[in-house]
Amino acid sequence: MLVLLLPLAAQAQFNSKERPAGDTTLVLTLDDALKIALSENVSVKVADMEVQRNEYARKGAYGALFPQISASGMYSYAIQKQKVFFGSDDDSEGSSGGGGGMASMFMSAFEPIMYYIQQLYAVTGTPFVPYIAPAQEETTSSSSDPIEMGRRNQVTFGVSAAMPLVNVQLWESLRLTGDQVELAVEQARESRLGTVTSVKQAFFSVLMAKASYDVYNAVYENAVENFKLTQMRYNAQKASEMDLARAQSSVAAAVPNLYNAENSISLALWQLKAVMGVDLDMDIDVAGALEDYASHMFFDVNEGQEASLDRNSQMRQLATQAEMLAKQIRMQQYAYLPSLSMQVSYNYYTQSDKFNLSQWKWLPSSTLVFSLSIPIFSGGQRYHAVKQARVQAAELDLQRVNAERQLRIGIRQSLSTMETSMRSYDSAKEALKSAEKAYDIAAKSYQVGRSTLTDLNNTELTLTQTKLQALQAVYNFVNAKAGLEQTLGYDFTDEAATLEK
Repeated sequence: MLVLLLPLAAQAQFNSKERPAGDTTLVLTLDDALKIALSENVSVKVADMEVQRNEYARKGAYGALFPQISASGMYSYAIQKQKVFFGSDDDSEGSSGGGGGMASMFMSAFEPIMYYIQQLYAVTGTPFVPYIAPAQEETTSSSSDPIEMGRRNQVTFGVSAAMPLVNVQLWESLRLTGDQVELAVEQARESRLGTVTSVKQAFFSVLMAKASYDVYNAVYENAVENFKLTQMRYNAQKASEMDLARAQSSVAAAVPNLYNAENSISLALWQLKAVMGVDLDMDIDVAGALEDYASHMFFDVNEGQEASLDRNSQMRQLATQAEMLAKQIRMQQYAYLPSLSMQVSYNYYTQSDKFNLSQWKWLPSSTLVFSLSIPIFSGGQRYHAVKQARVQAAELDLQRVNAERQLRIGIRQSLSTMETSMRSYDSAKEALKSAEKAYDIAAKSYQVGRSTLTDLNNTELTLTQTKLQALQAVYNFVNAKAGLEQTLGYDFTDEAATLEK
């Protein structure tokens, strides 16, 4: 069993510590991982595209201020022409009665004018020839018979342009689209903050897995050395068979922990590649060690409790939403105001009973229309729309208070974790010195036969636990600090979106 296990453990250690010549594994620092994630992460790309989409929507909304120009064309064929009636229903009793009476009335009304014109001609010496209407043929139709109007074919082409001149509600809605772009930008910033925090935590998880592997690998190597020493003492009849069996079981028990630690490294690297947005089959590794961050384990807890939330992305989004709701209330109130618009149209049309394009006569027409709309009554729609917007504003204010309370709780939890980690690390460092000294004494005593293998294993177990406690304290601190930086919005600048040094 030992012959089979020793090469496997040695190979695992080789993969973690050394790399052969020509190895293409990409070794990343924390800054490198963050830069790659901010350019390759899917959520960051989607957030940037959402900002671009809202920017296009804002520009499209401003198009409502410009003239809306459109061209139109129409062709119609009258299957049955429209008919109209002239005169009244009484005209059907006879054409002479109705038509003659109207003619006589017309002539009697214009007699003074005709007399005046005749006198003018008498002064000039020109004979006056009165106009005599030609005799009309008698017809059986009356003035109440319908008359067809229009022609069979009708074609119309035209261009029209319309634009608002005064529309306060539209102007306020355009301001609202600008706030939507600002909200999308802040949501993109929140996505970057979350990505940075995820990358940091995944990076620290890899360092923690590698540190744990080093601890378990040291335990395995010590178990192997103790087994060799026990076997030599057993062959020299200075150790019992029970001691040899315990040494073998110690080696066997150390191997699963070593493999679990190696598997944890692989899983942590996959998680890091996933949050970075790179190919999962890509060979990467992280630079540095978890203990390198132990020197940064300091933070003023009292100052952190009073930290400002001005840079917090959630609070900024709520503030932007509050401004948007205020503008929505004003926009609903502006619906009570009149609006003025203008429309210009220019058309060409023609009518003909024959479908002969060369003989069609085209006639132009143009109109300029100013339209004033004054809202009077809408059944309470505008009134209730204002009330609804005010209720939403009140709800948002309650959400803001609750969000601030939850963020304050999260800050206190992160600070408490960081403070506990700092104390735990200081205690673990002191305990680690004592554990290392105790293990060295027990190992030398076992070599000279003054202590048993059980004593050596107990001191080694204490040493292993102390090392893991120190590493866990560092890991808890950096994780809590990463979460705190996300809450406070301290990971990159707003203008250039670059990492803060």
